[in-house]
Amino acid sequence: MNVRPISGASVDARGRRRKVAAVMCGLLLAVTACGGGGSDSGSGPGKGEDSTQAESKQSQAVVTIAPKDGAKSVDTNGALKVSAAKGKLTEVQVKDAKGDEIAGEITGSGTGWTPSTHLAASTKYTVHAVAEDSEGRKAAEDSSFTTLTPQNTFIGEFTPEDGSKVGVGMPFSIRFTRGITAPADVEKAIKIKTEPSVDVEGHWFGNDRIDFRPEKYWKTGTKVTVELDLDGVEGRDGVYGKQAKTVSFTIGRSQISVVDAKKHTMQVKRDGKVVKTIPVTTGKPGYDTWNGQMVITEQLTVTRMNGETVGYGGEYDIKDVPHAQRLTTSGTFIHGNYWGGGAFGNYNASHGCIGLQDVRGGYDSGVPAAWFFNNSMVGDVVVVKNSNDRVVDPDNGLNGWNMSWEKWIS
Repeated sequence: MNVRPISGASVDARGRRRKVAAVMCGLLLAVTACGGGGSDSGSGPGKGEDSTQAESKQSQAVVTIAPKDGAKSVDTNGALKVSAAKGKLTEVQVKDAKGDEIAGEITGSGTGWTPSTHLAASTKYTVHAVAEDSEGRKAAEDSSFTTLTPQNTFIGEFTPEDGSKVGVGMPFSIRFTRGITAPADVEKAIKIKTEPSVDVEGHWFGNDRIDFRPEKYWKTGTKVTVELDLDGVEGRDGVYGKQAKTVSFTIGRSQISVVDAKKHTMQVKRDGKVVKTIPVTTGKPGYDTWNGQMVITEQLTVTRMNGETVGYGGEYDIKDVPHAQRLTTSGTFIHGNYWGGGAFGNYNASHGCIGLQDVRGGYDSGVPAAWFFNNSMVGDVVVVKNSNDRVVDPDNGLNGWNMSWEKWIS
């Protein structure tokens, strides 16, 4: 019996099949290991872990901005607020359409932010705020809104004028076109800077006027800059300021003239030194001149003076009074007098004004009234003493120097 050997080809085929089976088994084991299909939790180091890592990178801080994004007709004061929960604010930027930034302060250990000033009316603002949580992770929020357009407005009419040079007694005075019922908000919007630095405080006369001055007369050469940031200030219910202006003026040389109503003289002091003594006439009995410190507020080469305008009926009407300088709102002037005869230096003959010798028409530059007029400026001080009348009221003209500093700032 002849036995035939198994061919080599058949043996190779069975070997290859065993090798393929082994490889497939290995692949199945690898897939099982990577898939982790045997876990009871249904999660493993795959998708669930990626989600947890993403959540751990997200800040827990929450930033809130009021008013809401896109809001219209927003109030100019009190409506803008930024807050942070589960974190602290690290940055808040509020800008208007011109890119000017609104100052503010982060408060409450980082939980809130409020502006340091009011907002302007009819203006679009953008807000960018950033907060960090306890892990230092940041969250940011952006928003924009537009402030209201007021139906009723006010402005402040001020003196002295921008760019002027004035005497050492000149306060900065503002009279408002509407009565103010929120004086603190209005006063906060008026900022005064001086060079050299000096404390300047405001005092309200009624509800429509505020004057600013230092404790003593200004120093010669002082530069004063006033920022009127009234745009958007609610001065009274429903009435908003519409003025944003910077005013600058300079203090000139010091000139303080002292009138002695009993001696009928005026001593003119320039920078502390007497430069001239002038004979004068002041108010006659019953029409005595005010005592006190008075500031020159207006200069008129020629003016008309009518007794009816100051409550003296038809006692006088002089159409060509020369070299007139106003001292009070009620009508006190220091002016040229061509009709006084021998009164100058001898007796008091006026209706309350201070008269200096002059000529009709005021053409003579050599007379005392012309000299004083040409050597004076708005803001110079005229002090009257020894008159039989009382001290002039602080608000009768720009004469707040007659009020003590303690009362001025109270």
